Amino acid sequence: MRYVEPVFRPPSEAYSLILQITIGCSYNKCTFCGMYKTKKFREKSLEEIEEDLKEAKLILPRVRRIFLADGDPLVVDTEKMIEILKMIKRYYPDAERISAYATPQNLLEKSEEELKAIREQGLSLLYVGVESGSDEVLRRVKKGVNQKEMVQALNKGKKSGFKLSTTFILGLGGRELSHEHALESAKVVNLTQPDYTAALTLMLIPGTLLHYQAQKGEFSIPTERDIMKEMLAFVENINVKTTFRSNHVSNLIPIKGELPKDRERLSNLLTRYILMTPEKPLPSTWTGPF
Repeated sequence: MRYVEPVFRPPSEAYSLILQITIGCSYNKCTFCGMYKTKKFREKSLEEIEEDLKEAKLILPRVRRIFLADGDPLVVDTEKMIEILKMIKRYYPDAERISAYATPQNLLEKSEEELKAIREQGLSLLYVGVESGSDEVLRRVKKGVNQKEMVQALNKGKKSGFKLSTTFILGLGGRELSHEHALESAKVVNLTQPDYTAALTLMLIPGTLLHYQAQKGEFSIPTERDIMKEMLAFVENINVKTTFRSNHVSNLIPIKGELPKDRERLSNLLTRYILMTPEKPLPSTWTGPF
């Protein structure tokens, strides 16, 4: 298959067929993200996508799950997306799930009718990077939407029948906005009730604007204890049913549970870890894998 590297996928898609239908990210302005800085955005043609499917079918006659890459495949025109999903069905009629990354802008730009039509053709799970519920944090990191628009986008996706997996980045508000970031992020979860809620930890990627701001002292890098306190505040203020995960490579400790049912267990666990966690700053430069 003709992948344009690097290719990214969520941890839960480790055993999925990755089908690249777009290259890069159509937005690509977030100050913290270095995933697609080396790529110029474009859509693959239907012919290219079918060639990839033909090759994949020879190597993997049957697959359970298919993940559509790159950063925001939902930006593709609705008619074209429906053609792509029909093509996938022809090659993999028994696939149990098709999923993709989506930005809030993708969801806002399509009508509810368009989203429902795409859902009916088999795309069932969307991974949405919320990052923060704080308007000030969202503004600073150039996310492109505010809290109200984020909530509108997520609820539009749910109303259209999609399962939603949302991600929030612990530490994204720095030390200055840590508490606001945690509480407002929990508010977004409460207003949208995503099926899955994931907390990642800030990674300062060389070449990004946020990394530059941190190096210049314009962004206050949180400590490991700040991160744990932020996660505790986040967990303690989520009041709706959602599967919570904090098991990304970036996280200081791996935890998971069902909220709000497991809140007391998670809160007790986090409280114990806070007492053991040093006031040590996060790495000023991330050198590990994504």
